[in-house]
Amino acid sequence: MEHITLLLGIVIVTALVFDFTNGFHDTANAMATTISTGALKPKTAVAMSAVLNLVGAFLSVEVAKTISGGLINESGITTEVIFAALVGAILWNLFTWLIGLPSSSSHALFGGLIGATLMSVGASGVNGSVVITKVLLPAIAAPIVAGIAAYLATKLTFKLASKTDEKATAKGYRAGQIASAGLVSLAHGTNDAQKTMGVITLALVTGNVLAPGANPPMWVIVSAGVAIALGTYLGGWRIIRTMGKGLTDLKPPQGFAAQTGAATVILASSHLGFSLSTTQVCSGSVMGSGLAPKGGVVRWSTATRMFVAWGLTLPAAGAVAAAAEFLTGQGTWGVTAVAILLVAGSGAIWMASRRKPVDHTNVTADDLDFAAAPVPAAEPAGVVTTAIAAVTPPPAGAFPAETHSTTGDLKTTLHSPTPDPARPAASV
Repeated sequence: MEHITLLLGIVIVTALVFDFTNGFHDTANAMATTISTGALKPKTAVAMSAVLNLVGAFLSVEVAKTISGGLINESGITTEVIFAALVGAILWNLFTWLIGLPSSSSHALFGGLIGATLMSVGASGVNGSVVITKVLLPAIAAPIVAGIAAYLATKLTFKLASKTDEKATAKGYRAGQIASAGLVSLAHGTNDAQKTMGVITLALVTGNVLAPGANPPMWVIVSAGVAIALGTYLGGWRIIRTMGKGLTDLKPPQGFAAQTGAATVILASSHLGFSLSTTQVCSGSVMGSGLAPKGGVVRWSTATRMFVAWGLTLPAAGAVAAAAEFLTGQGTWGVTAVAILLVAGSGAIWMASRRKPVDHTNVTADDLDFAAAPVPAAEPAGVVTTAIAAVTPPPAGAFPAETHSTTGDLKTTLHSPTPDPARPAASV
């Protein structure tokens, strides 16, 4: 760790701060459905997720290599560029956390790196082919693949359980959901902690501490793993509420199927070096599981807000990072100004969040007054929900057996649509 200058040290600390925000921003990916279905208590869930995120950070460095030596060209990139990129990513993470939207921390980081690099050295500093093949295409494909996998897994789960007693299988599904949530946490550490490892490694290369193409040193792996684990333990309760209650209402079999599908997609992508968004994968899985049962409902107003946030993440974080890079390029006073703006902006967002706090004590409550992103009690059915409802028969017992209305001596009996053989035909 010799030859680390003051600026390089500031960049490393800022990268770990981003890793910390990544942890609490993405806790919902693994634990929202587990908490919402009651499989685990909130604090137990985030503690378990934190430990497994730390373990996952040691399993691979393929994604870190994509960040440090693939997304942008190391030659010509300065430490100031990386600092500006991290500022853009952190502020976008905090803003979307404030409004309770599960946006992608990964894409915030990518957008920051791309925006700062474009401002510093121009288009030649960005590897366009890597951006397309390992960022944009996975961003489109991953939530679709995860959603389809979760949809099919949920269908299969309900079919296999159709002849069993729901109460008898509930405990088994909850155990399976806890195991699958642990797998998602492990996968999250494997994928997301590596992004910070990659950024710190890139900073060390630009500061001539490491040779180009070097793997992350052990101290980088350990510090990135610890930072994301601490962030995960604090819990991003505002986003957990949106993922657990705002998108759809899940039962334990659906939560189990959603998390298993998501973990499979994330681990496969980590093995291939695809730095995809775990947020998008898990959100796609939740929606797929929500649509699978007959009469399944997804709250499309919340989903639409998420889609808009996903589309804005890359350009928004990139724009903030480009502005930060413009300032850092002015010299020491510019770097100081950016650091002050980062601290001030982060503090302002935190103060705003205290007006309507969400924590482990009220994250699953039905009271809607406190939530940053309120869960609608009811909303007009979307196109997909309406189409599914149109071909789904009402469940047995949905209508009352009969209704009596008496006015004077006149008595009317209205029977349910399903004839009851124990009663005579309707009479007046």
